[in-house]
Amino acid sequence: MTTELRYTAQEFKSVGTRPVRPDGVDKVTGRARYGADFNMPGQLVGRVLRSPHAHARIRRIDTGRAEALPGVKAVITAADLPDLTNGDADLHDILDNCMARGTARYDGHAVAAVAAVDARTAREALRLIAVDYEILPHVTDVDEAMLASAPLIQPSVFTRGVHPRPDRPSNVAQRGEYGHGDPEAGFAEADVVVERRYRTEQTHQGYIEPHACVASVNPDGTGELWVCTQGHFAFRRFCAQLLGMDISKLRVTSSEIGGGFGGKTHVWGEPVALALSRKAGRPVKLVMSRDEVFRGSGPTSATSIDVKIGARTDGTITAATATLRYSNGAYAAAWGDLGAQTAFACYDLKHVKTVSYDVIVNRPKSAAYRAPSAPMAAFAVESAIDELAARIGMDPLELRIKNAARQGTRSSYGPVFGPIGIGPTLAAAKAHPHMSAPLGKNQGRGVACGFWFNFGGQTCVDLNIGADGTVALAVGTVDVGGSRASLSLVAAEELGIAYDQVKAVVADTATLGFNDTTEGSRGTFSSSMAIIRAARDAKRVLRERAAAMWDIPVDDVVWEAGAARAVGSGHGNLPPLSLREIAAAASKTGGPVAGHSEIVADGAGVSFSTHICDVEVDPETGATRVLRYTVIQDAGKAVHPTYVEGQYQGGAVQGIGWALNEEYIYGEDGRLQNPGFLDYRIPVCSDLPMIDTQILEIPNPNHPYGVRGVGETSIVPPLAAVGNAVSNAVGARMTHVPMSPPRILAALEAQGSD
Repeated sequence: MTTELRYTAQEFKSVGTRPVRPDGVDKVTGRARYGADFNMPGQLVGRVLRSPHAHARIRRIDTGRAEALPGVKAVITAADLPDLTNGDADLHDILDNCMARGTARYDGHAVAAVAAVDARTAREALRLIAVDYEILPHVTDVDEAMLASAPLIQPSVFTRGVHPRPDRPSNVAQRGEYGHGDPEAGFAEADVVVERRYRTEQTHQGYIEPHACVASVNPDGTGELWVCTQGHFAFRRFCAQLLGMDISKLRVTSSEIGGGFGGKTHVWGEPVALALSRKAGRPVKLVMSRDEVFRGSGPTSATSIDVKIGARTDGTITAATATLRYSNGAYAAAWGDLGAQTAFACYDLKHVKTVSYDVIVNRPKSAAYRAPSAPMAAFAVESAIDELAARIGMDPLELRIKNAARQGTRSSYGPVFGPIGIGPTLAAAKAHPHMSAPLGKNQGRGVACGFWFNFGGQTCVDLNIGADGTVALAVGTVDVGGSRASLSLVAAEELGIAYDQVKAVVADTATLGFNDTTEGSRGTFSSSMAIIRAARDAKRVLRERAAAMWDIPVDDVVWEAGAARAVGSGHGNLPPLSLREIAAAASKTGGPVAGHSEIVADGAGVSFSTHICDVEVDPETGATRVLRYTVIQDAGKAVHPTYVEGQYQGGAVQGIGWALNEEYIYGEDGRLQNPGFLDYRIPVCSDLPMIDTQILEIPNPNHPYGVRGVGETSIVPPLAAVGNAVSNAVGARMTHVPMSPPRILAALEAQGSD
């Protein structure tokens, strides 16, 4: 059912506190079990053969020598994963990405796989597989892929969102458009117009734990999958569909997750491991190497974005437009569409238009990275806002404050905003000591804003009360950032008991109803809403049991401070019944006491953030050092403030790495040149200052505690905040991310030649 719970102001006892993380000890002592830590008796080692070409037709695969190698128990190709997608284009793309079906479409595309008794035998078996490739022309650049002369990557793709429907296929999978008003009329009213093109390069989420799973398919058609994932229910559905299994016959258990950030929301090797197990008749363990993670799993999109913004000299923005081109990898997706929706969401604009193009290129299938697509759009828009402020002689923070969206604003992507936090975050930034701190030589300060929709989705929880009054909480949203602690706090709050009386676990797919993937900042928002409903269901039962124990009407029983209390005339001599007392007598009053809830958690509540960044740039080397960084963001209600701060800091750190260092580098042959952390450099502690945070709480009216998701928005402003800081430090506008030393030196050289 759809939720109808609304926000009610209240004083909290558990929510808002900072208890110790329940899984912390296991993780720092090595007891926690991640994807590669699980083993089954008789398991085999799985390995995948990947294409060394960016684009190639597979003329023939000879697996005979590999199959004859002693110790090899199964070899599979696309023929062992027959097409059971029944015309579902999206599902067919997943199948084709898991194992190339006639054409390898990127460097790293899986073309065959083996299962052997040990890793050495598996590697030798891969070497013995002979693949006859016909190398085809390739294209890895998003702008080049849109040209009529570009090699066609997916002959079945005809651009969606264009009318009439094109009669020829192309690499443009989709066109999207959002906005309102008349931008041309708005630009005619402007005193100043800024127009620029911006580029961002492809990045990886950089999770430390690689993809890993153990798969076992039994002779009776049932199966088990232990996997590192952000959504084991979605993995069950996709894997079962691809292998022709009944969904109910595949049990999927999520391991602890060593980072995901959106990159573990897609299946990659899991269907392959299941197919190997089915063919070999034994469990198969498949763990990606770091090279495979970079070449064969989902990075972000690379982008090319044109932004045009006009304003009057008093700072009123009169019109804004953007054309956004996003690379989707070798398969159709809608990442550009998300960029078009988020680009101008922070501002109250009378005339606005965004047009997006989702473009297929010979690169790995793109995946989410926290607030997918929004950081690239924000980099372009927030950079243009800064340049516009300079052109009209206005403080860039004041320009943002003047034009910020507010309650009642019609957003650039359509809906009218309710209570939102962009204005308060900007006001807090203006008042923050960071904004008035002095800067030195070669130093610059940048400000930027960010937005994310957030998401609720399908959610199911069980709340079971034990005979001793303690509570076992079963949730289906994978814990990627401390949600088990946060959800335990919510259950404790609602029941009126201590936090340490609640134990939360992530249930497997056989023991709980369907839950959507942990993404879009939905984990705590959606599951806490379901837990509140389940706890209120349990409190109703507890009141009924107390009424039976007292032999009074249930309407004369209330639940307060973790106990049933009798109210009304004639009950004054009845002492309260604690949760433990009611639970202990449950076998005599009706049986176990539990609460259950399945909901579609609507009304996630949009999220806004403002970031401040100070940098120092060495004009001789182009090296950039981040000196100070502050995140100010609306959390609705911070259930566990420490985890909220951690989400803010983590997003900022990842954004800083994206802004300054991280990018996929492809050679002219279309092959990835830096598939490892040695050459793809993510920030380490010595690269960073302490990330300061300020939590604002503008309640979400659609959640009973006012909660909003917090995990996505923090990665949206950093590219622009760092970009504006670097631009101010060097006196040249940076338009290409990452702002690596060579690009900064080139900008300085170009500035000097003007």
